[in-house]
Formats: sequence, structure tokens, C-alpha cells
Amino acid sequence: MAASHKLARRRRSSAAPSKPSKSKNKRGLSPSPDNGHSLRETATGEVRLQLKLYEEALAHFQQQKFHRAIQLFQKVAEGANKELGDRARMHFHICQQRLSRSAAPAPRTPEDHYTQGIAMMNLGRWDDARVSLDRALRGAPKADHIVYAMAALDCLTGEAEESIERLKRAIALRPENRYQARNDPDFAFLQDDPRFTELLYPERGASGE
Repeated sequence: MAASHKLARRRRSSAAPSKPSKSKNKRGLSPSPDNGHSLRETATGEVRLQLKLYEEALAHFQQQKFHRAIQLFQKVAEGANKELGDRARMHFHICQQRLSRSAAPAPRTPEDHYTQGIAMMNLGRWDDARVSLDRALRGAPKADHIVYAMAALDCLTGEAEESIERLKRAIALRPENRYQARNDPDFAFLQDDPRFTELLYPERGASGE
């Protein structure tokens, strides 16, 4: 919903003993996202996805793509890992401050229309959101995050058939969208639809459940 710069991680030398006095920062958190390796090793699949979204959000934040970053930080904040959630909320508020200080230029590119469409969705302005996302999709028909956003909008407006077809397309373009949709509240309307379940959990059908 996008190029991603992975977080820089410092590796500790196994020969150097750790110092308890430096194991936590002033906020009581283990050293920022440098602990990504240990988190990946011990995390559940849900938390690994949360970490991946956090890294992607940071990449957009560093590129000053605040509209996209704010969407991802919001999803991270709703995740299972509290430390990642706290960090995401902090960056979420920074994004809000940056956006409030700058007037958005008139959309020109597909990405501009996409970010405007997402902003309209957040305000519940479904018709305006659809106009912007339609323009974005016409300009970039193979952009998975735009197709995914359209699927979410269709679901929010009760268009189940269209939503499932667009989500299927978004997953075909980028399989990771399947895992993101599993925890996306925008698809709550489809939670009891067996087609939605089959799309997001194909392994259940394969196992005969």
C-alpha cells in the first residue's frame, strides 16, 4: 500500500560481554530496532509481519512520504508487539505534525492520487476516495498497493464481490498482501465470507480443514 530501506542493525561481537547498565535506553526499551535480529528469531508470524511493516514505514518516513508512512505506522501500532507499537505511535504523531505543516500539492502522479485517496478514506469520504484511487489505478494498474487500497475501499462500502476480486489481484501482484489483509480491519465486512477465508488461508483448504 514501495521500495523499502531495511533498518541498519549493529551486530554485537560475541566476544564482548554485554553490560547490563547499557541494555536499556532511557525509555526502558531494548536498543531501538537494533534488536530486530533477536525479535525475528523469537517472534510469531504475526510479530514478524508487524516488524516488516514497521521497517517499510520507516523507509517511507525517511523519504518524507508521510501519507504512506502514517498508514503503515497505524497498522504497526495495532499489532501484537507492544514495543513496536509504541515506536509506531511516536512516528505516527510525527507524521501528523509534518503533514499539518505542509499543504499538499495538487495530485499529478499515480502515487499522488493514491495518497489523496487514502486521506479521503481516513475521513470516511468514500466517493472522493474512489475518484482518487481510480485515477491512481489508471496510471499504475500493476501497483499492488493501489489495487489493495481499492479492495479495502470496496469492502468498506459493502462491495464484496469487487473487494474479493481486487484483493485476489493484489495478492497475485504481491503475495505478502495476503498476510497484511489477515489483520486489516478494513476487511472486517468480509470476515465471515468463505471466499475471503479461502483466499487468505489457502493452507486450510489444502490440509482438508
